[in-house]
Amino acid sequence: MAAGTQGKRTKQSVARQQVLELIRTLGVGNAIPSERQLSADLSVSRLTLRAALDELARDGYLVRRRGSGTYVRQPKISQQLTITSFSEDMRRRGMVPDSRTLSLRRQLAGARLGRFLRVSPSEEIVVVKRLRLADGVSMAIETLHIPAALVPGVRAKEFEGSFYELLRTRYGVKIASATQTIEPTVTNEEESAALGVPLHSPAFLFERTSRDADERTLEFVDSIYRGDRYRIISELTPP
Repeated sequence: MAAGTQGKRTKQSVARQQVLELIRTLGVGNAIPSERQLSADLSVSRLTLRAALDELARDGYLVRRRGSGTYVRQPKISQQLTITSFSEDMRRRGMVPDSRTLSLRRQLAGARLGRFLRVSPSEEIVVVKRLRLADGVSMAIETLHIPAALVPGVRAKEFEGSFYELLRTRYGVKIASATQTIEPTVTNEEESAALGVPLHSPAFLFERTSRDADERTLEFVDSIYRGDRYRIISELTPP
C-alpha cells in the first residue's frame, strides 16, 4: 500500500475515533457540530472527516437529516444467527429484556400451520402474540405457534419471559435445532403502532421452526424486528 493511502486511512480512523468519543458525550438524539466546525476542531480535511462520518452513519451511530443536520443515533444491535432466545441475547449485551403478551388464543392448526408444526390440521395449537423489549424500548413483535399438547395449561402471563426457559423449566423440553429464514420487509399499521415507528418502516421478517433432540417440532414463530435497531451478522467458513 502506498504511503499516501496509508496516511489517509490513518487520519480517517483517528477522526472516526474522535467523533465516536464526541458521540458518547452528546447522547442519543443530539446534533453533532457541522462538518466545517468538526474539521477545524479535529484538524482534519473536510474530505477525511466526511469519510469518517459516512462510516459512522453506515455503522448506525449517526443519522443525517436533510436540511437539519447530523444526529447521534441509537446504535443497532448486532444479531448473530445462533439458537438463543431474545431474552438470553439481550442479557448477554447487558440489556434488560422484557415481553408483553398482546394476545393468546387457541385454534385449529389448519393446513399451513399444520405443515409447519408437523401436526394434523385438526390439532389444536396455541397462538401467542407478544412485544419484545430491551431496556424498555420496543424491538420486535412476534407471533408464536405452538402445539397445544406441548404446553398444557399455559397462560398468557407465562409468556412475559423467555419462552425457551418456560419450555425447559415447566415442561422439561429443550430446543436442539432450528431452521430460520430472514427477509427484508416493511411494517404494517399494527406493527408500526406496536413498535412505535412510522408506517412502512424498514424491518426484518424472521421465521423460525424449532425442534427438540427427537426432531419433534416445538414452535413456528414469525417475528418483525425493527430495521433501525438491528443488523444481521453471520460467521462464514470455506466449503
